[in-house]
Amino acid sequence: MLKGFHHVAVICSDYPRSKAFYTDVLGFSVIDENYREARDSYKCDLGLPDGSQIELFSFPGAPQRPSRPEAQGLRHLAFKVDNLDEVINHLTNKGVECEPVRIDEYTGKRFTFFQDPDGLPLELYER
Repeated sequence: MLKGFHHVAVICSDYPRSKAFYTDVLGFSVIDENYREARDSYKCDLGLPDGSQIELFSFPGAPQRPSRPEAQGLRHLAFKVDNLDEVINHLTNKGVECEPVRIDEYTGKRFTFFQDPDGLPLELYER
């Protein structure tokens, strides 16, 4: 019935900063970008080569997302990578701090967490 995820929606506090993070740092490409005057907000569709997308929104006055302690609801967004060390080095060179690498006790796969400019938890999961 379900074929996969089409997109994940992210609301940011600083649109230019977050757009630069997702494009320049993480390598998403801009599919479509629209300023919605009636809402004084942007909606930017960002894509990865496999078709995965993030809808990046800006809304004036949006409240901060509670991260600690972890709240109910969506916990984090995980990206699959082929070489975890290469991606960590790339992020580190761009000024993004990653947590220490951990091993998934059930799959034996390596993973780490980092954050977007608004503190949204993001994960790298090695295939």
